[in-house]
Amino acid sequence: MAYVICQPCIGAKELACVDVCPVDCIQGGPKEEQMYIDPSTCTDCGACEPVCPVSAIFIESGMPAKWDSFIRKNSEFFKRKG
Repeated sequence: MAYVICQPCIGAKELACVDVCPVDCIQGGPKEEQMYIDPSTCTDCGACEPVCPVSAIFIESGMPAKWDSFIRKNSEFFKRKG
């Protein structure tokens, strides 16, 4: 199970999560609409969740159902990059 970045990040792209991630699993960039967490690299440490100023980060098992599509969206971002 991994953490997932959801809808509130769109357009905000705050980078506090990137700064605290010990395994550098959070990526995005100026051309992306949001930041993304690589589910295969995320160690579930949870360091990113409390520092997100827009409350966009959730553990996969505890995220709001309305944002379930973001599980796939985060995963797909890294498949495209690979």
